[in-house]
Formats: sequence, structure tokens, C-alpha cells
Amino acid sequence: MKIGTLQLPDQPVILAPMEDVTDPPFRYMCKKFGADLMFSEFVSSDALIRNVNRTLEKMEIQAYEHPYGIQLYGKNIVAMVESAKITETWGPDLIDINFGCPVKKVAMKGAGAGMLVDVPKMIKMTREIVRATKLPVTVKTRLGWDDNSKNIVEIAEMLQDTGIMALTIHGRTRAQMYRGEADWTLIGEVKNHPRIKIPIIGNGDITDPVETKKAFDRYGVDGIMIGRAAIGRPWIFRDVKHYLKTGEILPPMTVGDQIDLIKEHLELGFSFKDDRRGVVSMRRFFAVSFKGLSNFKETRIRLLQAEGKELVYQILEEIREKWGDQLLIPVPSKEEK
Repeated sequence: MKIGTLQLPDQPVILAPMEDVTDPPFRYMCKKFGADLMFSEFVSSDALIRNVNRTLEKMEIQAYEHPYGIQLYGKNIVAMVESAKITETWGPDLIDINFGCPVKKVAMKGAGAGMLVDVPKMIKMTREIVRATKLPVTVKTRLGWDDNSKNIVEIAEMLQDTGIMALTIHGRTRAQMYRGEADWTLIGEVKNHPRIKIPIIGNGDITDPVETKKAFDRYGVDGIMIGRAAIGRPWIFRDVKHYLKTGEILPPMTVGDQIDLIKEHLELGFSFKDDRRGVVSMRRFFAVSFKGLSNFKETRIRLLQAEGKELVYQILEEIREKWGDQLLIPVPSKEEK
């Protein structure tokens, strides 16, 4: 699959941009297991122009991360164009525009998925950003604002005409947030529309290798983007790619294997953050790790509440001693439920 001049493998498996998740340590873990393309956390155009330190931290790119995109969001066209020019100087391989974030503080202010209620402005903004940078520009969006405005087919045509090089579609409306099931039929309709020539990347409810292959086969998308299913399971990229290539499901990891990966992730975090921030930033991963273990609730609470580095490592070793040889049984695909 090509995005402008950027060559990716056929049927690439891509890490979705996720705020407070896709930081450098997590991106490293996903790259280690074969993510074909990764993105920053989303970057506020207004904050980037003001040189806000937290935002500048998001702009840093590690050499191993390429191919890599920085995702921008904002409601002001001038600010978005200026931030695209700034972003180009940081050296990403592409710029992605966020027209899909559904959270209230973003969408209700007219940014992210909020752009779906002002399509002419969305198209004008995209066209101006494409003109302002030499980098490939891509867009991530949703099916529409709500069930009464699932206008993604028309939007996709208009976005393509602005000069974007790829489009990612999350199979829900803004009103759905992350509830209910993703509707891939409209994603497939966009991909198979005779006017659409750019790559179409599908996103939503991809949780395992079987679901991934089904999405490629049934809807014909060019790439798959995995988001929440990668949290706590960065090896999902390896498992998916192996299945796509061979048709074989890899054996599940043991609890001990996952502990080793968590400790590697922790150490990477401490290289970017102080000990407290490193521990706190891992809590979202602790919350979804070790799924399926019996009588684990109390231990999980201790892990989530642990403040110090030493205590976290102590609890992890207690988990290894008690459950280390147990297999982490994957969540079954919808087809198997």
C-alpha cells in the first residue's frame, strides 16, 4: 500500500493514534511486534503554535519509529495550516488530520468529530493543509455525526478531491462514541466506490487475527488500524500478521511472558519520565493486563494503586510466582462467540 511516496507492505496493520496511550514507550512495544505504521498522540494545533511543553514532547520522533505520522486537530483553519508547516520541520513521514475524536471537550468545540457538522469547513481546512506542506496528508474520521447523517461516502469523495493520500474510517458515528458495534458496511462502500482511488483504512472492533482477516476479505480495505485492542497487548500486531501470512493462530503468551514485556515497557517509560510519572502512565495498561486470571481482582487493585517503582516490581514478581505459567487465553472473535 502506498500513501503518496510512502511505501507500506500489502495489507498493513497500523497502530491508531490514541491520546495518553501512544507515547514513545508504547510505540516502541508495538513497533517491536511489527506495527507497520504508527502515529503520535493527537496534537493540538493551538498548543503547538504556542510552544506548550507537553505538546512539544508529543512531537519528538525516535529513529526506530518510521514510518510515522503526527496527527493534528483543531477548529481554526489558519492555526491548523500553521501547525502543519511546523510539523513538517519535525520530520514525520506524513501528517494526519483528526476529524474523528468524539470526546466532548474536542467535538463540542468544533474540532475532531465536531467537523462532521460543518463539512464545507472540513473540506476547506483539508485543502489548505494539503497545499501548505510537501508531506503526504491523510485524514481519520467517522461515518458521520449521528445515525441521521452517515454521509461518509460523500465526505470521502470530497476529501479525496482535496489531495489527501489516504483515509481512515472508524466505523461508528460521533454520537455512538465507542458504544455498540462498528459498522463496516459503510467502510466497504467507500472502499468499493468507483470514484475512490486513495487507500482506505478500516478501524473499529478489530480485536484479533480472525477479525482482521475477515475485514480485509469482506470489505476489501487497503489497511487495518488497531487501537484499543493493542492496549496491554502490543503483540497483537505479530499475531495478526502471522495469521494473515500463514492462516495459523500463534499460541497464547504466558503470564510470565507478559510480565517480562510489562517490565520492558516500564523501563522504557522511566527513560522518558520520572519514576512517578512512569508508574502512573502504566496504569491504563495494568487495567487490561492479565485478563482471565481467577481471583485476580485484589492484586489488580494493588497494582493500580501502587505509587512507587519498587512496589510495582514487587507486585509483578508476586504475580509471576502465583500465575506465571498460566496462559493468557485470547478474547474470542465475534465469529466464535
